Order: sequence, then structure tokens, then C-alpha cells
Amino acid sequence: MPRLFRIEEAERLLPDVRTAIEAAIRLKKEFDSARLDLAREMNRIGMLGGAMVDRGAIQGLRTGAEAKAAEVNSAIEAIQEFGCLVKDLDIGLIDFPTRFRGREVYLCWKLGEEGIAWWHGTDEGFAGRKAIDEDFRKNHEGDRVF
Repeated sequence: MPRLFRIEEAERLLPDVRTAIEAAIRLKKEFDSARLDLAREMNRIGMLGGAMVDRGAIQGLRTGAEAKAAEVNSAIEAIQEFGCLVKDLDIGLIDFPTRFRGREVYLCWKLGEEGIAWWHGTDEGFAGRKAIDEDFRKNHEGDRVF
């Protein structure tokens, strides 16, 4: 069962989550670049009909892209260790599970936002975000500590 957050708990984690998501976004850009370099080289080889293939260079590009992919996965796992969910790495979209009136929903935060001001149902996604109001604040709950 995933961790459930109160708004205050999720907001206390934001500085660490912000740092981690920024690093993950940077790593994803590096991965995208490595993947593009490999695709360009494969296209170049295809245009030449497969002649003049430097197998070592191709393997190096593949290995580099695979290493970057592993780094991205590790960065995502590090973020998820906080108990939150990475929903969109390109824009830095993070959800924190919580419970509102007995059903699981998500506190929703996006890189660049000052704090957590939105929530949505688990089946609604970013487009279904609703502003956190007083009713939500009073009727949401996180994990109980006994």
C-alpha cells in the first residue's frame, strides 16, 4: 500500500523532490540527446547502404544511451522513494497519494509551482486538477502514525 500524505507532509518534502526532479529532467535530456545521436548514426549508415560501419562507434553510442537510460530510471526511483509518483518527467509533474472523504486521490504538484495547491482523482490526471479548498483541507488524510 502506498504512503498517504497530508498536504503539510508533502510540502515539507518539496525542496528535496524539486532538487531530485530537476536532476531527473537533466538526465532525461542527456538520454534524449544520446538516443538522438544513435538514431542519426544509424540513419547515416542506412543512407550509405550499410557500408563503412564503425561497429565500435555504434556500440559506444548504444552503451552510452543505455547508461543514460539507467541513470534516468535510478533518478525516478529515488523520487519515488519519497512516496510520491512521477507522472510526467518532461514537465516535472509529481503526485502525492492522499485520501479525501475515504477515497484515494492525488495531491498534484508541478515543477515551478510554489507549493501544493491542486488535487485530482486517481483516474482524472492533470486535466482534472481542482484547487485545494478548505473542505479538502479538512477532509483529507495521510497515514496515521500510532
